[in-house]
Amino acid sequence: MELKKYQQDALADVSEFLTLCREMPSENAFAQMQPDTGYRKPSEELNIPYVCVRIPTGGGKTLLAAHSVSCAARDYLDTDFPVVLWLVPSNPIKAQTVSALNNSRHAYRQALDSAFKREVTVIAVENFTQLKPQDFGSTAVVVVSTLANFRIDDKNKDMRKIYNHNEYLEAHFARLPEAAHSGLEQIAEQDLSEQGLQPSSIGKTKCSFANLLAAYRPLVIVDEAHNARTPLTFDTLGRLKPSAILEFTATPNTDAKFGSNILYHVGAAALKAENMIKLPIYVQDHSSHNWEEIVDAAVMQRADLARKAQMEQEYIRPVVLFQAENKNGTVRVDVLRDYLIEKLNIAAGKIAVVTGSQRELDNIDLLSPQCPIEYVITVEALKEGWDCPFAYVFCSLQNVSSAKDAEQLLGRVLRMPYAKKRLVEDLNCAYAHLQSPRFGAAAAMLADKLVDMGFNHLEIAKMLKPDVNGSGGTVPDQNDLFGTGGKETSAQTVSIFELTGSPDVAALSQPQREKIRLTILKDGSTLLQVSGGIDEETCRLILKHTPGGKQRASAANQIKIHNEKVELAKSPAEKGETFPAIPQLCLVHQDELELFEADTLADIIGWNINDYPANITFNTEGDRFFKIDLDGETDKEVVYRTANQTLESNDGFLEITADDLVRWLAGKIEHPHTPLKQMLPFLRRIVDNLLSNPENSLGDLLHHKFALSRAISGLIDSYRNQAVKEGYRQTLFDDDSEWNACLSSEFCYSFHPENYAPVPPLYKGQYRFKKHFFNEIENLKADGEEFECAFYLDNLKEVKYWIRNPDKNKRGFWLPLSGVRGNRFFPDFICELHDGRLLVVEYKGDNLSTNDDSKEKAAIGRYWAAKSEGKCLFVMAVQQDEHGRSMQQQIQAVLKG
Repeated sequence: MELKKYQQDALADVSEFLTLCREMPSENAFAQMQPDTGYRKPSEELNIPYVCVRIPTGGGKTLLAAHSVSCAARDYLDTDFPVVLWLVPSNPIKAQTVSALNNSRHAYRQALDSAFKREVTVIAVENFTQLKPQDFGSTAVVVVSTLANFRIDDKNKDMRKIYNHNEYLEAHFARLPEAAHSGLEQIAEQDLSEQGLQPSSIGKTKCSFANLLAAYRPLVIVDEAHNARTPLTFDTLGRLKPSAILEFTATPNTDAKFGSNILYHVGAAALKAENMIKLPIYVQDHSSHNWEEIVDAAVMQRADLARKAQMEQEYIRPVVLFQAENKNGTVRVDVLRDYLIEKLNIAAGKIAVVTGSQRELDNIDLLSPQCPIEYVITVEALKEGWDCPFAYVFCSLQNVSSAKDAEQLLGRVLRMPYAKKRLVEDLNCAYAHLQSPRFGAAAAMLADKLVDMGFNHLEIAKMLKPDVNGSGGTVPDQNDLFGTGGKETSAQTVSIFELTGSPDVAALSQPQREKIRLTILKDGSTLLQVSGGIDEETCRLILKHTPGGKQRASAANQIKIHNEKVELAKSPAEKGETFPAIPQLCLVHQDELELFEADTLADIIGWNINDYPANITFNTEGDRFFKIDLDGETDKEVVYRTANQTLESNDGFLEITADDLVRWLAGKIEHPHTPLKQMLPFLRRIVDNLLSNPENSLGDLLHHKFALSRAISGLIDSYRNQAVKEGYRQTLFDDDSEWNACLSSEFCYSFHPENYAPVPPLYKGQYRFKKHFFNEIENLKADGEEFECAFYLDNLKEVKYWIRNPDKNKRGFWLPLSGVRGNRFFPDFICELHDGRLLVVEYKGDNLSTNDDSKEKAAIGRYWAAKSEGKCLFVMAVQQDEHGRSMQQQIQAVLKG
């Protein structure tokens, strides 16, 4: 399953944080990524990376948790096969999680299988005796548990066996290195009553499962962490000696002392943009009606949505989620069920009851077309892991003062079917029916619950909308944060047509269907909203469903006006105009023309890693580490240490040879421009050189193999960087070089709509740019110095069109730099002038204008312009240069030559 953009971003932040934690304390790493937020360290025993990823309900937290295991193993734990303690809030969710993680077709298990080559072992904590000693170190071991399972109290006597000596586990402890026993709980006199213990056992390591986990220093994943931030919890976790703790929750604890360290947070807008959730939520006031009327309204709304769902290409069966009162209330589960069957003639097979004693959804696939369930009645039990994107209508019959579980229940109607925007607009929304003597308090309760689910107050103001007519019809709101209004789509022309009946839009082309949203009203008529141009097929469809005479003529006229507005609003690119191709720097070598890139330079000069020394120093005194010298200078040393966060067994070390280590290193080190036939001899030389020192043993190298792989990777980077820099210097600044740089029409960068698909963040400012070549502008803030530069270019008479050059995902026009990793420079603005010349502008703030990076960019920009014979201009603009000239004056000086 491909991750959504915000999920990829969340994992990238987790990886970056854990990588930083190798080099500095966790609080410093967190401060580097979240400088405005203090880091909370709950106890000295938990002086480890301990952070939270906050994703609102419906955002795929558990899938992210599954992917994060490989991030931690790679970036922090230094292990091929980690040990993971996966904590969930309840036993039902534990059972569901174990089932999903053991299902090879489930996305959670697929994430683990992909990362660990299908060598994965998953168990529930109570089944720990199923683990074999050989599972550790040869598979990724995932133990799923509730936090309560590890708490010792009178209510949890059955789980005390986790802390008890267990004869079966003795084989596990026998294979542990002696050092691993240090700090583990020992057998005391009060333990002698346990199985197989004699007085002679006192003082020996207790072979308990808790002790075994502590020996392997597990990565702890906390799924839904809001109840896991108490002193008791921290003490419990501390006993297990975790290497790192990653929380995934919609509702992090925000206590000043014990609150979560929120590393990443995504809002509702991102989830809506990725079609993960239904928004807005239409809330209907039933405060003046009896409970039967609110039930009737919810049932009728489900029927209306079911009729509209027939127009969708994928199967959708809308479901109502009823929240009945508890056994002391009036509208109990049995009362509500009887009313649905006897008064509303709903078949009993379409109703499922889910309470503590009735679990009628167990082993039922609600998404299956063969499933008949249309109504689910509960009191609070659905909060335990229940998930159904077909749930559209939430109907609470509880008084607001007792609706403490509305938070989790409401979340069940937010998930979008198939994570795809629906054709019928009503199916993109969720619906809530509330009965309360104080409707205002009930609505406030919903707002509070949405805050608890991970949304902020500004989002909630747009999410909750009163359904004043009780129709459930969602006439498009141009000012809706999550609809078609707003700054992002202000240039989009939108028209709404009222049609008779339900038009068959399936016959339209896919691009045209994507521009259409349908809203079906109670009287059977349809509102068709169309954005962008209306083609002939759509025109015929609209007119076919418009009454004849004046109405049809008016609709035809509206279509013409609409298309004229679309044409006027089009950007130059949409009108079919062409932005001139921009020549790129090329290399001429032995009469061959190639694009000027760092990799090209390295290949031309005959890059071969075996031309360089295979020198890495292994420090064996005290703190062991590998050391390399950068650029051959001893004052530029980089040290690589083993993380030592998890236990690596020494079993099998005697069977591993130096050749095995070389092959492992070759598989771990990724350098695409160093082929395996070159890599293997280089790695062999490094290993042989290290082993030639009598103080180094193969066992030591194996124990520190991850640090060794990082040191080798850094050494190869350093050597390649030296080669590229030398080639770069000779090509650009050595008149006697055998390589010549030039511009050629054979290598040009061309902007067109396909390669300028904008990537958020997009420009959302009040000012409407007139000369930007494309409709959207990416990565430009609505104010600041860079905006002022764009504003000046947009109003400069010499400029015909300009483009905000995209630099995300390595798109856009670029110039070469000397570095290996960051070897491309993407200038900020590309301008086409009325006289046919091209102007490239890079804007730098004063604090960056004099650093080495900026100097190199300025030099390559001027070099590129000089090679164009006056056809291209370049300026690195600052607010005020060393001559006292303003940004505008600097640009004017370049234009005038």
